[in-house]
Amino acid sequence: MTILCVRFQLPPTREADLPRLLGMLEEFTPVVQALPPDGALADLRGAERYFGRDAVELASVIRVRSLALYGVDCLIGAGPGPMLARVALRDAVPGVTCAVPEEPEAIAEFLADKPVAALPGVGAATARTLGDYGLDTLGRVAAAPLSTLQRLVGAKAGRELHEKANGVDRGRVVPNAVSLPQALGCARAGGTPILATERPFGRDELDPDRHRQALLSAAEEIGARLRALEKVCRTLTLTVRYADRSATTRSRKLNEPTAHSPDLTRTAYGMYEALGLQRARVRAIALRAEGLDPADQASHQLTFDPVDEKVRRIEEVADRARAKFGPRAVMPGGLAGLAA
Repeated sequence: MTILCVRFQLPPTREADLPRLLGMLEEFTPVVQALPPDGALADLRGAERYFGRDAVELASVIRVRSLALYGVDCLIGAGPGPMLARVALRDAVPGVTCAVPEEPEAIAEFLADKPVAALPGVGAATARTLGDYGLDTLGRVAAAPLSTLQRLVGAKAGRELHEKANGVDRGRVVPNAVSLPQALGCARAGGTPILATERPFGRDELDPDRHRQALLSAAEEIGARLRALEKVCRTLTLTVRYADRSATTRSRKLNEPTAHSPDLTRTAYGMYEALGLQRARVRAIALRAEGLDPADQASHQLTFDPVDEKVRRIEEVADRARAKFGPRAVMPGGLAGLAA
């Protein structure tokens, strides 16, 4: 077990602490890969030899240091590869590292009863397709013929799914830069400026209308913050967290860099609809704006649509009202009754 997958239990109001926490991990190993908005992978092969401790022991030290220095607890999964560590994270609880043994038989036993969606990159739509054919656990997927999987989900995806279900972890931790938040209020992950916000639910939420309302609220906030900073973003990332502590993340490059809330909302809705969630028990929804650039350097496709221009002018007026009277002074009608 040489790879850790760490998820810091950061509330949305402390998103700027993530780069500092990643920097703390770099005190143990330089091979740290940020997993925004709240996690990281860490390769401890060199650290195990240097500190004379195994990965689980080092995980305990990391947890104590995170609590002592930042008051932030974390969940940690450990495994011989990044994929296995991320699957292990699903079973982790505060104070206890969930570790996957290195022996092939033990790996197969660990994965066998896990739902297909436990694999990183497997979304609800793929899991539902496989489930329709009785392939609802990784053990059943591992036992299925490769040709069957390729027929169901495609040649490349089928081969990757077959390998992962059989415990073949070809991934590696890709180190990336970690910087402190800048004065303008943007965090950095992987050297790229980001803005992020999260909408947790008071209970596990199954209602798609409530999901969309949370997305609208998050997109409105991201847009307002971008405009206040005179920034635009090039990419929007959606993370949906479920009741079983798993998560699905999707990113989409925008047609043009923007801080226009309706554009961000449409993109967020598009990513959400593409997940094909049905009766999913959602615990939180997060949006992240990436690739931030100065607004005055961004190009904007000219339009002769008077409605679009009117909406943008209204947005400017609403921003001024919110700056003077608070963030809830002006909001879309769809957010009526939603707590800030």
